[in-house]
Amino acid sequence: MKVIIGSGSCGIAAGAHKVQTAFEAIIAEKGLALSVEQTGCIGTCYLEPIVDVVDDAGNKVTFVNVTTDDARRIIDDYVIAQQELADLRISQDDLTMIGKQQRIVLRNSGIIDPEQIDDYLAVDGYAAARKCLTEMTPEAIIETVKIAGLKGRGGAGFPTWFKWDAAKKSPGTTKYMVCNADEGDPGAFMDRSVLESDPHALIEGMLIGARAIGANEGIVYVRAEYPLAIVRLQKAIDQAREKGYLGNDIFGTGFAFDLRIKAGAGAFVCGEETALIASLEGERGMPRLKPPFPAQKGYWNKPTNINNVETFANVPWIFRNGGAAYAALGTKESKGTKVFALTGKVKKGGLVEIPMGLTLKDVIFDIGGGIKQDKAFKAVQMGGPSGGCIPASLLDTQIDYAEITKTGAIMGSGGMVVMDETTCMVDMARFFLDFTCKESCGKCTYCRVGTTRMLEILNRITQGEGRDGDIELLEELCYKIKDGSLCGLGQTAPNPVLTTIKYFRNEYEDHIYHHKCTARSCKPLLTYTIDKDKCVGCGACKKNCPVAAITGEKKLVHEINQDICIKCGKCFTVCKFDSVIID
Repeated sequence: MKVIIGSGSCGIAAGAHKVQTAFEAIIAEKGLALSVEQTGCIGTCYLEPIVDVVDDAGNKVTFVNVTTDDARRIIDDYVIAQQELADLRISQDDLTMIGKQQRIVLRNSGIIDPEQIDDYLAVDGYAAARKCLTEMTPEAIIETVKIAGLKGRGGAGFPTWFKWDAAKKSPGTTKYMVCNADEGDPGAFMDRSVLESDPHALIEGMLIGARAIGANEGIVYVRAEYPLAIVRLQKAIDQAREKGYLGNDIFGTGFAFDLRIKAGAGAFVCGEETALIASLEGERGMPRLKPPFPAQKGYWNKPTNINNVETFANVPWIFRNGGAAYAALGTKESKGTKVFALTGKVKKGGLVEIPMGLTLKDVIFDIGGGIKQDKAFKAVQMGGPSGGCIPASLLDTQIDYAEITKTGAIMGSGGMVVMDETTCMVDMARFFLDFTCKESCGKCTYCRVGTTRMLEILNRITQGEGRDGDIELLEELCYKIKDGSLCGLGQTAPNPVLTTIKYFRNEYEDHIYHHKCTARSCKPLLTYTIDKDKCVGCGACKKNCPVAAITGEKKLVHEINQDICIKCGKCFTVCKFDSVIID
């Protein structure tokens, strides 16, 4: 029997290491023949820490939201006394959330120990690479990827086979295979989870790609803010090298390929492939004009192929199951599955992997469980700061590259931030634009100056200082920035503003012309007053006001001094009689 503890970043943040220490101490204290092992994140981050107890026959019971006190209960009551412990077990609803997914990229996440290569080999790890290197030509490898219809999962959705083929056909004996793990979108953690939970899937995918294009060196460019991912990936590289899956004469074929990690400094613009290459070369991460494309002149001006983690993680499955099997999933134009980081005002946040073609409603309500506190769904932000906000009226939109683009958003790398009725869409646009404005490398005038001007306007509007013509000026700047920017950051930075104006123009107008925030989110536009008919003079608001803006005698109607009020909302929160009104 063994105890397996989910030890991805989400699990560790929730206390997995403390729980593991507690289990080890209790098992040692009682002299039990139980091993304690670790695994990665299964995707249900809202249930962490997660503990699986597996008996000798392989039967598994999952306990969720486990604390150090629960560890003793699990040992004493479940393992020893064989009680059910129903209150700690994963619910049927949560099992259904997992069961409704179709896992290819996340197939091993939360199942194997990411730091043990033997666990990966036990689930046919490196079998696909062996097949590609010993039985297939580079042309056949590329053709299989073409049949699969795999598109790059980093955001652009460019056909993977085409990039591989272009790099293969470029002249030269020195070529590079690069993985973009510089996952910078707020709310996105798909690539990080794969690196932490199944790093060998990335290595195997890169090895197959390297064979296809003729590259002997690979680099994984991963953001330094992912320390656990870096540690586990380096262990996986070392183990793969020891087993002969990296290095010289792999599988006795004479083919050589090795990997190294480059930790990036966290610049969002380095997610753009030419900026990433500049950073790899020790230069400031700034994009350059294309063509030439990296497939012709990339790292050190040599042919270079760049895909992200999720793209590479699909590759071993494709070669174990066939390109046609992968192509059978999804839609006509968007094959396979897609991993999303479901975050925000959703009940069941975490990672979900679904076949292309499901609707936004399927993911948010059927898999994600709907909106927290059953509030009204308002919008979902897709594509990160470069994406757009999709309103409730478009919930039936298919998750497909073309269909998502039609809404004004983009698929992006897979961030899906859910918003409810309390979200101000003007402030949301301001938040994302603030991010892209700060992350602009500054090379393009339109991106550098244009986003700054847009941010100034949005700040004014959310502060209650909007002017007539601001909406039209924002739209004009949006289109000029799109047309005048060199790389994808500037070309897509206006998307949150354009989509919120398109679908929520009334909120901009309320801010500017009526000095009201209907979502009650923008503090400068709020006014707190006390309803004289409801106030009983209990004094709770007065007692909790941090600036003494509330006056009134006990059992008499109280009043808020608007000149002093800082609009913190404390009075609204503590009032039990609904007498505090927000206008």
